[in-house]
Amino acid sequence: MLARHYRWEACYESVDTNPYLEDYYRDIRRWSFNLEVYFLKERFRDLLNILQSGRDVIQDRTIYEGVYVFMQNNREMGYLSKRDYDTYMELFEQMMAVVHMPDLMIYLRASVPHLVGNIQKRGRDYELTMNLEYLENLNHRYDDFINKIYKGRVMTVDKDSLDFEHSSRDFAQIVDRLDATLFGLFS
Repeated sequence: MLARHYRWEACYESVDTNPYLEDYYRDIRRWSFNLEVYFLKERFRDLLNILQSGRDVIQDRTIYEGVYVFMQNNREMGYLSKRDYDTYMELFEQMMAVVHMPDLMIYLRASVPHLVGNIQKRGRDYELTMNLEYLENLNHRYDDFINKIYKGRVMTVDKDSLDFEHSSRDFAQIVDRLDATLFGLFS
């Protein structure tokens, strides 16, 4: 919606073509390293393409979230060995030498019940087996990442209290905040 409004190019995460996603949800411990390396590769490639394009782009997920939210969650939940985690982090650190932070990260903060509703609405069978502890841990890690780790500019949007997909008023609130944040415009 923001890409259409601002005429930005949209960059979506590769979910449908991800060869590890279904395996991951069937056996997280076995496939967590493979899945996260795949996402890291894809996000890094996207960042290089964005850098080379010179266009204004909005991404639905950043390389940072993959590392500090999802990878960290897999490590903390015991789904990933220290050796695999260390290897992944070394690779990530090397990639950071050529990566630029986004101008702004928009954090769509949502409660676990709201996330469960989104998962059910998407209807991906492999996601329906996700346990609540996993989602709660992701939410905690997102908050920690946004409030303690990430050094760039962030605009937090409380997803539970807005229905920007169906309410033009709610979408306009987000656009007004973005205009003020990115362009110094006030409505």
